[in-house]
Formats: sequence, structure tokens, C-alpha cells
Amino acid sequence: MNKKLLIFLLILALGLSAWWVLSKDKSMGPVGEQSLSSSAGGKAEARESVQEMFENADSFIADRKLAEAKNVLQKIISDNPDFDKIEEVQQKLEGVNMEIILSNSASANNIIHQVEPGETLGKIASRYGTTVNLIKKKNNLKSDIIRAGQKLSVWKGKFNLFVDKSQNTLMLKQEEEVVKIYNVSTGENNSTPVGEFKINSKLENPVWFTKGAVVPPESPENVLGSRWLGFDTMPGYGIHGTIDPGSIGKQATAGCVRLKNSDVEELFDLIPMGTKVVVVD
Repeated sequence: MNKKLLIFLLILALGLSAWWVLSKDKSMGPVGEQSLSSSAGGKAEARESVQEMFENADSFIADRKLAEAKNVLQKIISDNPDFDKIEEVQQKLEGVNMEIILSNSASANNIIHQVEPGETLGKIASRYGTTVNLIKKKNNLKSDIIRAGQKLSVWKGKFNLFVDKSQNTLMLKQEEEVVKIYNVSTGENNSTPVGEFKINSKLENPVWFTKGAVVPPESPENVLGSRWLGFDTMPGYGIHGTIDPGSIGKQATAGCVRLKNSDVEELFDLIPMGTKVVVVD
């Protein structure tokens, strides 16, 4: 089982404590006295039921019923963590979560905003605590030009990031819900600082300043990759891309959090300035 899945399951397992208590109490009664054959039959039925749920989730995804698919996938993970396709379930759930964010499908955090005279994408993004790039993606906009009266799908949910250095993972969270888990690299010799930070700078194709040298974005020596997300109270530290994707999953950086370029570009479009980042050992 990979690290991402293990962490994902541990988080969801926190919500199962009440279920375990009830299960333990029930096991002392007649249910605990059932024959082995009956127990085996029950397990087989349970596996069949989970497989049916899994197939239902696929049907919901195919029909673009994303909220329904999400509910089914979450239930499989929380109730059946030993399902033999649990890694595939997790991947599907992460994919559905991202589709909900990027689409204009109805959800609790998705609203329709009618553009007022004089508004810009920047003003709308600031009003709802989102990004211009996310608004453009959700509405298939090819430019920043909008018109009064135009209706836009806008995400108003609040993201935060959680970095676990011991597992070399970064969680994208919506409030307390885990949306997606990314593999990352952290600092050699445990050099990535721990604590709570905020993103106070966002740069596309950043220049790398190192030991008095200026390394341009297009240079194959620029270790920052395609995006930079800087920490407020730790100048020089942040989250960025890479020119060495083989290092992902290891303690290999000078102290920053490193992702594959495709992953950091995805995060860059989602999280606005001021996003909270928590880093733990």
C-alpha cells in the first residue's frame, strides 16, 4: 500500500471510532456465535456489495453525476478500507473531487455570479477568495475579458495545504476534507521548516536566485521548475516545481517542498494568496 493511500485511509479512519465501539458491543451477542461458514458467506456478500457500489460509482461518473459518485466512493473508503480495489477507489475519488472543483456542476461551494458593470476577473476572484485561473478554467474563458450581465461559475470553498515531512506528502484540503494527496520532496536532513505559514507570493516560471547567480526560467539548471508559492514568514522557502521528477518522494531539497511540475501547476491555479500551509515532522 503506498504512502498516499495509507495517509488517506488513516484520516478517514478517524470517523470510524464510533462504529468500532458499536461493533465490539454487538460481537458479544448472538452475532458473535455464528458459524464460520455463515461468517464466510457474510464476507462474500459484503465483497459483492462493495463491488456493486464501485460499479455504481463508475456509472455515476459516466453520467456526470459527480456528487453522487463522490458520496459512494467516500463510503467505500470509510466502510471498506480492505477492499481489494481501494487504491483505485482513492484515485477515482481524487479525480471526482477535482472535476467538481473545475466544473460548473452544482455543489455547496460552487455559485453562479452575474458580472456587474466595471467588474474584472481579479475583483471577482478577490471577492470570493479564489483565483483568476480557476474562474477561467471553470468557465472555459480564453481571455480575461468579461462583460456586464455575464454569468460565471465561481468556487467559493476555502483551500488549505498540509505537508507531512515524515511521509513526503502534501494534502490539498477543503476545510477539513481531503481533496487530493500529492507526493513531494522535502528538505535534506529534515531541513524543511515546520509550522504554520501563508502563501504570500505566486510566480509563474520563476527566476532562481542562488549564491549570487541569477538562473533564468528557461535554464535546465533552474531547480524551481514551472511555479513558485512562497511562505510568508520564511523568505526563500516555499513550494515549487522541479527539474528532477525522480527526486519526488525523498528528502532531497535545500528546504523547500518540491512537486512535479504538473502537480504544482494544478495547485497554483487553485489556491489564492493567503492560503494557509501547515508543515509537520
